[in-house]
Amino acid sequence: MAKVKSAAFKKASARAVRDEGIQHALTHVMDHFTEARAEAIATDYSDESWEAMRTRAAAIKAHTIGNLDYYLDLADRSVRRNGGHVHFADDAAAATQIVIDIAKRHGVKRAIKSKSMVSEEMGLNDALERAGIEPVETDLGEYIIQLAGETPFHIIAPAMHKTRGEVSDLFHDWLKSAPTSDIARLCSIARDALRKHFETAEMGITGANFVIAETGTVVIVTNEGNGRMTTSTPRVHVAIAGMEKLLPAIEDLPLFLRLLPRSATGQRTTSYTSFISGPRAASDEDGPEEFHLIFVDNGRLNLLKDEVLREALSCIRCGACLNHCPVYRKVGGHAYGWVYSGPIGAVVTGPMTGMKQAADLPYASTLCGACRDVCPVKIDLPKLLLHLRHRHAEGSPRDERTGTWMERLYMRRWHDAVKTRGALERSTRLGRLLQKPLVRRGKLRSLPLPLVSGWTKDRDFPALAPKPFRQIWKEGLGGDSDAG
Repeated sequence: MAKVKSAAFKKASARAVRDEGIQHALTHVMDHFTEARAEAIATDYSDESWEAMRTRAAAIKAHTIGNLDYYLDLADRSVRRNGGHVHFADDAAAATQIVIDIAKRHGVKRAIKSKSMVSEEMGLNDALERAGIEPVETDLGEYIIQLAGETPFHIIAPAMHKTRGEVSDLFHDWLKSAPTSDIARLCSIARDALRKHFETAEMGITGANFVIAETGTVVIVTNEGNGRMTTSTPRVHVAIAGMEKLLPAIEDLPLFLRLLPRSATGQRTTSYTSFISGPRAASDEDGPEEFHLIFVDNGRLNLLKDEVLREALSCIRCGACLNHCPVYRKVGGHAYGWVYSGPIGAVVTGPMTGMKQAADLPYASTLCGACRDVCPVKIDLPKLLLHLRHRHAEGSPRDERTGTWMERLYMRRWHDAVKTRGALERSTRLGRLLQKPLVRRGKLRSLPLPLVSGWTKDRDFPALAPKPFRQIWKEGLGGDSDAG
């Protein structure tokens, strides 16, 4: 599995906030995504409203997740009926081994890849290289970060943090191309470099935006055409899908093909929508001789078992929650330390990789609700984040808890201090007395105590008022109110 660095979220976030290049990229690209989405929704003149579509999509996904075992079995039978092969992998290591075994059986030396977040989870590229197989990303953004040796910065735009100058330098170092700042020329350089890989690769590896259980069809949406080339030119096609990617029937698909591009990039539709239902038939002009579909768990069952968190499995990976999240818009994707970032990453990373490794992520949110408002399948992400915070603080089993004994002690003392009026009055009187040496112009500029010192590291803390409100009321406000 890809290395998990989520424990370093605070330090990585601090670095990102100070990085002028990242801040410029986030401002420019995020504004483009949010404006394009809003315009696409505003100019969608269909008979069904946007909110009605969201509600219907949420119901379809909830039904599918609630009956996941049935639809996985149906998809298995459908793909096999079409002449394909189906595999089930419990974790990233098992899924990776399945891919390598298929590749070795066919003597594969080079595999071309279309965009796949699940393969990023698996750390598949590194594993293929260790097995003597050259992986080549064919999505332009993924190709750039592969050359840079990095992980995706964003679900939809993995290389959005790279400037054209940085991309030119990468192409100069790896492809020996002349330096250029012309974006069209950079695209042509990548296209020319990738063409030979399309022509010679023995295996194509893709993700799956949706898998139709009824027909056994894998649906892939792309804007560059690389997905179609990856699925049609090599003699073996391996599709890797999280087990939650299922839709019950082909009739459900048009709804999601409207929601996904509008939410992701503000497009009414993507340039290419590919349907793969198995290996090439005798009458087909192209297509793979062999088709494999791998359903991957890799921690998804941990989400499914939690009656609250299972809602996260409805995610269609549009990235809208990232684009509208004030935290992501300041720290970017790499700070989250794993494949998924933003609000959805903060929810799924812990259950999928280990709760303690991702202990800080549920707190990487203002709980403003923007993510919930823009989610095309109405995932209540603030609710899920609060649920994870509770699990970290008071969860069962106890080994999931990340709160320290000192935090628990503070909370018990706080509870004692506010549980009755008398206790609150005594606590505030004591607080006013203790704060006197620290108050400057009505503010506490430094609290030299464990845990609470963090509050005044970057901000002033209001001092307790000299008089409680009840006393002010008795001395004047209450009497004036009665007289009026």
